[in-house]
Order: sequence, then C-alpha cells, then structure tokens
Amino acid sequence: MKIIGVDVGGTFTDLVYCDMASGDLAVHKVSTTPDDPSRAIVQGTLELCGIAKVDPATIAFLLHGTTTATNAVLEHKGAETGMVTNQGFRDIIHIARHQRVEHYSIMQELPWQNRPLVKRRHRKVVKGRLVPPRGAELEALDEAAVRAAARALKAEGIQAVAVCFLFSYLSPVHEDRAKEILQEEMPGVFVTTSSSVSPQFREFERFTTACLCAFIGPKMDTYIRRLDGALKDAKVKADVRIMASNGGVATPAMVADKPVITLLSGLAAGVLGGAWIGGLSGRSKLITFDIGGTSADIGIVVDGRFVETDPRSSSIAGFPLLLPMIDIHTIGAGGGSIAYIDQGGAFKVGPRSAGAVPGPAAYGKGGGQPTVTDANVVLGRLDVNEFLGGSMKLESSPAHRVIEDLAQSLGMDKREAAEGVLTVINSNMANAIRSRTVQKGIDPREFALVAFGGAGPLHGAEVAMMLEIPEVIVPPYPGITSAMGLLTTDLKYDAIRTQFQVSGKVDLKRMNADFRAMEDQLRKQFAADNIDKVTFVRDGDLRYVGQGYELKIAFPDGELDERALALVWDRFHDAHQREYGHCFRANAIEVVNIRLSGAGAMPKIKTLTAPQGTSLEKARVRTGACVFRVGSELKPLETAFYRRDRLPVGVSFEGPAIVLQKDSTTVVPPGWIAANDKIGNLILTRAQARDGGK
Repeated sequence: MKIIGVDVGGTFTDLVYCDMASGDLAVHKVSTTPDDPSRAIVQGTLELCGIAKVDPATIAFLLHGTTTATNAVLEHKGAETGMVTNQGFRDIIHIARHQRVEHYSIMQELPWQNRPLVKRRHRKVVKGRLVPPRGAELEALDEAAVRAAARALKAEGIQAVAVCFLFSYLSPVHEDRAKEILQEEMPGVFVTTSSSVSPQFREFERFTTACLCAFIGPKMDTYIRRLDGALKDAKVKADVRIMASNGGVATPAMVADKPVITLLSGLAAGVLGGAWIGGLSGRSKLITFDIGGTSADIGIVVDGRFVETDPRSSSIAGFPLLLPMIDIHTIGAGGGSIAYIDQGGAFKVGPRSAGAVPGPAAYGKGGGQPTVTDANVVLGRLDVNEFLGGSMKLESSPAHRVIEDLAQSLGMDKREAAEGVLTVINSNMANAIRSRTVQKGIDPREFALVAFGGAGPLHGAEVAMMLEIPEVIVPPYPGITSAMGLLTTDLKYDAIRTQFQVSGKVDLKRMNADFRAMEDQLRKQFAADNIDKVTFVRDGDLRYVGQGYELKIAFPDGELDERALALVWDRFHDAHQREYGHCFRANAIEVVNIRLSGAGAMPKIKTLTAPQGTSLEKARVRTGACVFRVGSELKPLETAFYRRDRLPVGVSFEGPAIVLQKDSTTVVPPGWIAANDKIGNLILTRAQARDGGK
C-alpha cells in the first residue's frame, strides 16, 4: 500500500511518500501557495510521485495536516456567522465567566468582546427550555420564532449559524429541531449545534466552541471541495484523511460536519512525528520542538503518550475550545520571524513573520525586513548554495544589507546584531518550553529535545543549552517530520457524556448505559467510513466535590461495578497527588464527564532506513568560518560542513559543525558532539554531559 503524508506550513508544504510493503521512502518540499494551499499539495504530490517513480493513481491514502481552520481563527477571517439561542441568553458568549485572563490587568484583551465570532445583531433568541437533571422539557421550542430567526439571518447575509441552547448536552432535541428548520429556510448555509460539537456542561465554552465551528465551517468546506477536485483533476485517486487535533485523522465527511476538530491539525501531526522518531531511538521522555517559517510548536511526550490539554485551558486565539486536543504550545517564532525595534525602543523578534511571500531578504523575493533566516546567513550557519539541497539559492547580499540596517539602529556591529536576533528568538523559545515544563513541575533536564521542522535543527542545541537539556535528537528528515507523523496515527473519533455523579451514590446502570450508547454512536461513525475493527479507550473527568476543575482519569473496560469504580477513585487520588502535591482520600469524588475514544486502524510506517555513509572524510564537503559566541565574545570559528546522507553510523564529530541536507540544516555548536544512530537520527550531546561534567 502506497501512502503520502502532506503537511502545509506557513512557508513550505512538506511531503513524504512511503510504500508500506517495501519500506521505500521519498521526501519532498515545495513552497506553500497561501492563496490556495491545494495548489501546492497537488504540485508537491505529483512531483513526489515523480521522485519515487510511482503512478499517482496508485496512491491509496493521502493524509493531510492543514492550517486552514487555524489561520481563519488566528486572522479572524471566517464566515459571517449567526446564532440562535434561548431567550434571555443572547450575551453568554460576550459575558463569559468571572475569571479574567489576566487577573490584575485593566488593559487586557478579551477576544470574545474585541472581535466576537458572532456580532450581537446576528444573535437571535427564541423561547424553549430544557432543564436538568435529565433534559426534561420545561417549555416547548417556539418553532415559529426559529423560522423567523432563520429568515432574518438569511436577509442579513449570514453564511453559517450555530444553534446553542441551555442544557442541550442532556438532550439535543431542541437544537436538532432548530437545525432542521434553519436548513429548510437557509439552504446551502452551514448550520451546526453545540450538542453535536461538544455535548458537555459549561455553556460559555460549549457555545463558543460551536460558534468557532460555524465561523470556520464554510471556509473548510470550500477548501476540502477544492482539494478534492484538484486531486481528481490530477488523476490522484487516493482517499483523503485529515489530521484532527486529538491526534487521529478524520474523513473529509467528518471534517465537513465538524470542521472545528481540525484546529491545530498540522501541529498535532508534529507531536506525533516527534514522539515516533524519539521512540525509535529508545527515548521515553521527549520535548517535541517544531520550528517552521512562522511558528515554534512545543509538545510533551512521556512513555510514548502525548500530553493532552486540560478541558478548561484549551483555547485558540484566546477563544475557549472544549474538545479533546494534544497539548501544544505555539509561539510566533520561526525562520521568517522579523526582528525590529518597537515604539518603546525594545529589541524584539517575532511574532510578525515574512512568511512565504515575500519571505526573508535572503530569499530574493523582495523581502526588506531582517529575519531569523537572514541572521543565520550573516553568521555563516546557512550555506547559500545548499539551501533545500541546492534546489533554492539564498542571496547573501540582501541578508547582509537588512541586518546591517538593523545593526545601525541598535548601535552595534553586524555580527552582534545577527547574533542578537538568534539570542532573542532562542530565549523566546526556551521560555515557551519552560511554560510547559518547569511551570508545571516537570524537569526538562530529564528529557531529550526532538528538534525538527525546517528551522528546529538550526536552533535546537542552543535552546537546549539554555534549559540544560543534555541531548538533542534531529530526525533523519527533520523538515518533513510533521508530514511523517501523519503516517503514524489512526482514524480517531471521540464521544462524551456529562454525568455529575458522586462516589458512593453512582448510578452504575446509567453510567454503563451511557458508555454503551457512546460506543454504538462511534461504531456507526466508523461503519460509515468502512472501518469495522475499532479499539476503544475510556476516560472520565473527575474532581473532588466542590472543585471547579477536573482531572482526566482512565476507566477500565467492560461492565463497570463497585470494584471497578474503587480502582477509578484510587487513580484519581494518585493523579491529584502527582499534579498538585496533595490529595484527600477521605473526600467524595464527582464524575463530571465520561469519555470514549475510538480508533480505527490505518496503515502505518514502521521504521526508517536512512542513508548511511562510510566515513566522516567523505561526508565533509568543506570548511568555512561561522560565528559563535565563546564566553562573552563573538568569534568566527573554523567549521566543518557535512552532508547528512554521507554520515556514517556511530562515528561522532565535534562542533562547531554544520550538517547539510535538503529539508533542514543542523547546527552543532562548540562544546557539542554529534553522531548518527542506527536509524539515522542525529544525536547531539553536550560534551560536558557526555564526560560526566568533568
């Protein structure tokens, strides 16, 4: 079976081909086409098939990580969205909760008020009310009012509608009926319901998640249709699967129905790829460090399992997102990040980026602002003739010119300015890693840093030094590791039911019935995708009675009884102790939600066979001067340049060194030692760590 993984980034679109039968592998990279990402996908797919010498019609699956939904939210360029909700609750998505994002700031930005997903004039209210604890109907839905609301929204030019009623997580009947009416009155308009997107309590978060789904719905639908048509026109008959934020892939039909599941799609693939690569080299504690042209994305992996977000802290662009997601922290830091002096005179790098067009000055496409890539060129760390394996030439003069202009503004020489750009961006990235590790009680010194993306290997060792991380792993194909992560996952869907049951008073009959109902629901979804072999994982959101936050705890399989629940309670106490440093074993525990995750097996890449050379002498292509900081001084040091595909296994070499390959460049600073392992991972270790600190 032949499979292609495609990850669309802000600057480049990365592709990997794998023949699961023979193990043949090929990688490729093309410039992203921001106006229509499907053009780069089709171009890259056809070129990759040419490289691999396979007929595009023989590709079975095309697995795709997309930033379309993410960018629509980040740039606030979604559909004109309407909302239908209960009378008296028009402003839930504006008022939010009493917690402030920044507790003591009077100048903070509240995105749901500054840039609402649904303008107030487009929020329509109707009578009708369901009530807890089982969703009984207190007041019938006013269908005439729903119809009138639909006609008003249609007249206002609304492109998408979110139906958000109170307590719909207990019963979806009112929302489902309202959706039917809206679709009758507004054919062709995207309509979603909060109960179908996120059927759980907390109305502000649930309503906002549904509004996000509506906001990006039309754009995602257009994108999927365009991609499907372009692939068919190119005679690519592969079944398309799209990466979801939960670490699985979904069908285009599922994404069209719930496009919100693709938020952070491409970022999730990067964590999966980093985890898989680190696992092949026997590392169980990993920090995935993915730097592209625009952003740096950080994930944590322990024993092969990625860390998931707390449901209360999941968000995108400041909007809460009540969905299962891999915990990924993203900052605006990449090869295209622009260095500048702000109005207060502070020297900053990012989050603004030169992107793919015009890109850094060194790209020669008209970029006139200094970027991280330009700084690397000035310091000699990027070979202008070997960028992208020589398929793209960098221009040295424009890079030197923009860094020189920056240096004059800062009152320092050109090399100091370039090194300052790297120090600032590396510090930003190190602080981002601290926020996911040190600030959560995790010691990064116990982890290995998996540096990938086009720019990850350029910065990995220096960021690791700032955090005292002793080891950096650079995958064989770092620039396409996110695309490779797509080949390591399964088709994955999730279901959730709110419970509000307390230990000692648990209605086991209800809980078991809800687990069975969720399993039936997911089996039907998988059956629609022609998947019959499915594995399920159960979890629950638990808290002590009176708490306002939950911990995700694993539930045992099979019919639950008191003995199984006792195991769950013990797991919760233990997890609370690990997370917060204390627990209360005598206190009652509340089961807030129960969750079921289903996975349908997809063909997966098993291992890697990376190119291997015979000697360091044959791998070395030249030596040249690169600038590094040694103590308090910047010095040009004689640096060896190696070809990655010619490096032998197990033969170490010392920094300073630069390792060249098509999809990235690896910097081995002074004081570091590097060597290829048996699967082709380049392992960088600090010399003092290897020598036991002597």
